[in-house]
Amino acid sequence: MKKNSIILTLVLFVIVALSCTGSSKKTENNRKTDYRSIVAQNGRLQVIGTQLSNEKGEPVVLRGASLGWHNLWPRFYNKNAVQWLADDWKCTVVRAAMGLEIEDNYRENPEFALQCITPVIESAIENGIYVIIDFHAHNKYTEEAKTFFAGMAEKYGEYPNVIYEIWNEPDYFEWEEVKTYSEEVIAVIRAIDPDNIILVGSPHWDQDLHLVAEDPIRDVSNIMYTMHFYAATHEAWLRDRTDEAIAKGIPVFVSECGGSEANGDGRLGIEEWKTYVDWMESRKISWVAWSVSDKNETCSMLLPRASADGNWTEDLLKPWGKLTRNSIRNANDENPDI
Repeated sequence: MKKNSIILTLVLFVIVALSCTGSSKKTENNRKTDYRSIVAQNGRLQVIGTQLSNEKGEPVVLRGASLGWHNLWPRFYNKNAVQWLADDWKCTVVRAAMGLEIEDNYRENPEFALQCITPVIESAIENGIYVIIDFHAHNKYTEEAKTFFAGMAEKYGEYPNVIYEIWNEPDYFEWEEVKTYSEEVIAVIRAIDPDNIILVGSPHWDQDLHLVAEDPIRDVSNIMYTMHFYAATHEAWLRDRTDEAIAKGIPVFVSECGGSEANGDGRLGIEEWKTYVDWMESRKISWVAWSVSDKNETCSMLLPRASADGNWTEDLLKPWGKLTRNSIRNANDENPDI
């Protein structure tokens, strides 16, 4: 009897153990299923007035990081890095900066460019966050842009995750020329994808929003205009100019920003950065910080020994990387509904 009792006890132990293991696996499966997806919560984005909004018409603020030029830092263009930015940094948006200039760019090597940006886009979709497909140019390449964005809209237009940035920074062009280019590229995208957000640049590194406000693009829905700033250089005048543009009905998305000086280097303006973040949050402006790269400059976030695949511990983050990560996480924790 005692022997049978021992056997019964062992059997019960095994059953309980198996049950716990199954429960653990179930919990992990549920964790994957219940992943806090910003896209699942908000769906296809839209612009209502000047505000980026979800499909229910509620305000949305996206916060995230931009990868550096694909042709300079291709090693970070992989699915694991994007997953790390989503899981650890709590990014709700990432930006794939597909370079049109410098060596080995999209114009010279389109196949390589697409090989780089594809896993970034697809990992963002898999991880339930938004992704900006950025035509990262300073000069004008109208025909190349039309071809590229037609392909992107055909391939990814069905996904609500996708945001198109059609010209990173039109540095030395008049607004009339930028506007004409933008209207042509927008028409190509809208013929295929009628809904997803399109980001439009403006002259002088995306800072001449006062010119946009005087003559905005008409009769096209779900477009926003980008503003770029580097906090150690750009002072209150740029915030004031942006406020004035918004007051005139211009929807603004900060698709690139940093805490350094405007050249990407120099000092890190920590207090100025905090002022800018507070300003963006108070106005519900979405923002993306530059850049996930390992260059020896202030605005690069990672040390050269950082892995390509994420898992970036504190000792692998440069000061700007630490500040960016903390800013994104804190803003999302403080404003979970937007």
